[in-house]
Amino acid sequence: MSENASQSSHIRFVGAFAGIGSGLTKVAVGHGFDTVKTRMQCSAPGTYQGAFDVFRQTIRNEGILAIYKGATPPAVMWAAIDSVLLGSLHNYRLFLFRNGMTELNPATQLPRLTITAHGLAGLLAGWTSTVLATPMELLKVKLQLQMQRNSSDRQFRGTIDCARKIVRTQGIFGLYSGFTGTVVCRTNFCWLFLSFEAFMRGFAKLQGTAYEIATGPANFLAGGFSSFAFWIMAIPADNVKNRMMAYPYPKPYPTASDVWMKRPSFLFVTKKILATEGYRGFFRGLGPCLLRSFPVNASALFVYESLLRAFGAEKTRQ
Repeated sequence: MSENASQSSHIRFVGAFAGIGSGLTKVAVGHGFDTVKTRMQCSAPGTYQGAFDVFRQTIRNEGILAIYKGATPPAVMWAAIDSVLLGSLHNYRLFLFRNGMTELNPATQLPRLTITAHGLAGLLAGWTSTVLATPMELLKVKLQLQMQRNSSDRQFRGTIDCARKIVRTQGIFGLYSGFTGTVVCRTNFCWLFLSFEAFMRGFAKLQGTAYEIATGPANFLAGGFSSFAFWIMAIPADNVKNRMMAYPYPKPYPTASDVWMKRPSFLFVTKKILATEGYRGFFRGLGPCLLRSFPVNASALFVYESLLRAFGAEKTRQ
């Protein structure tokens, strides 16, 4: 194998490995916030008075560990999804870098990706990760919505039981309920990575001033702030996606093997939200999203960028 081929394989591997580190960080920091958000989005209007009420009722009725219901799929999910998301992001960046979507960095006079290219790489990476994200997020949503304190009273005994019942009543493609919602939602990774790069360039301009920020803290802050851009744009599609995945909540799944259940479409759920709740219904759960997004994405992108630097794979930001 040539030196260039070896280096190319190394860079691709490091991007995926760094994504695994990012995914596990997300679960550790943010799953409790995600449970609160999902319950706000998928429960009937009036069930909760706000994010804190969701948290309070969950702890009171189900115990403190209830906020980590459905944590097993995300532990696997985010490691796998972010491996694909951030691994493919890194490769899309390299592809665009090698195919001319570059500009000269005025500070170093070295080529770097344009802001637009960073957004395009984020868009393509978001779409690429959808194949894994849809079934894993579906299982997470189903398990998060089980509100019984005792596990014996719950509809699903765990991840495998949940998947088995979905396949029995909806077929294998039942695991892809909400696929179109996931595609639309993950399109907004263009805003996450575009704004992340914009923030990093803004912090770079502070070098040599009294407000200079080291690269690691700059990654942390840029990751947190860019997550706000993502969620403000993505929350309407996230609401539609989660309600598509929650169906038929709160109606239980039938147990008869001969019962076939249809899956709601993106357009059907969108019209239903608009008819029953108005435009405000598309922004349910935005509060917990914003509270969760800064620490989760700041930590995750800090880990990702740090691993890229540690293994010498950060080539597109010179």
